[in-house]
Amino acid sequence: MPPTDRIRDHAGQGATTVAAHRARRRLRADRARQLADLLRRQLLTDGFGSGTLPHESLLATDYRTSRNTVREALDLLRSEGLVDRLPGVGTVVVARKYPHGLDRLMGLAETLHEHGRVTNEVRTVGPVSAPVPVADRLHLPPGADVLYIERLRRLNGLPLSLDLTYIPLDLGTALLGADLENTDVFRLLESITGRPLGHADITLEAVNADAHSAAVLEAPRGAAVLMLERLTHLADGRPVDLEFIRFRGDRISMSGLLHRTA
Repeated sequence: MPPTDRIRDHAGQGATTVAAHRARRRLRADRARQLADLLRRQLLTDGFGSGTLPHESLLATDYRTSRNTVREALDLLRSEGLVDRLPGVGTVVVARKYPHGLDRLMGLAETLHEHGRVTNEVRTVGPVSAPVPVADRLHLPPGADVLYIERLRRLNGLPLSLDLTYIPLDLGTALLGADLENTDVFRLLESITGRPLGHADITLEAVNADAHSAAVLEAPRGAAVLMLERLTHLADGRPVDLEFIRFRGDRISMSGLLHRTA
């Protein structure tokens, strides 16, 4: 074989080796991500009651994978702020996410009552001229006044969500003297109207926290937050509450029960 052909052949073998190595790394990264998803579920459901995860070798055995894959999965969870590595102790749970159901219409205090006390820091409250999209959603004339409320909501003292709320002024005026710091707006609306709330249209998406939201929520700038847009109606169908809620994604998890219909 001519020398130039041997060089080409050797180079080709090298390229194959590099490609195989990259493929193995991608495969391990895929497996690590899959394992992180399974372990995250355990973390969120208190599957590790002691607060300490099993040893890496035991996790590798239980999940039929390698210790390198386990380490990569734990690194992913560490980057999310869910676990940490303590010398002489192992991998421990350092944060938890609180469950927020999507299959019932409830205020935050009602939703999380089993997990502690929800308090509200009312940052802004007062009448404003409704922006066009707000007026449209609330079925109000263009430029109509609405009550605008901005609240930082805490669970056991920890910042959990930043809520921006718009309410038609004929209902909102009665809220000006209400205890907005300790009471869900849902309960106040039902008390004011004497009618139950009926249903809500919701949209949920992940967005990056702007500088203001990050500062208020005490989260890193640019951190992912869960944005819940919710338009709530009375039982008779009237829209009465338009909210834009930014949840700290590292402290809340959304869940619901869905039924398949024919």
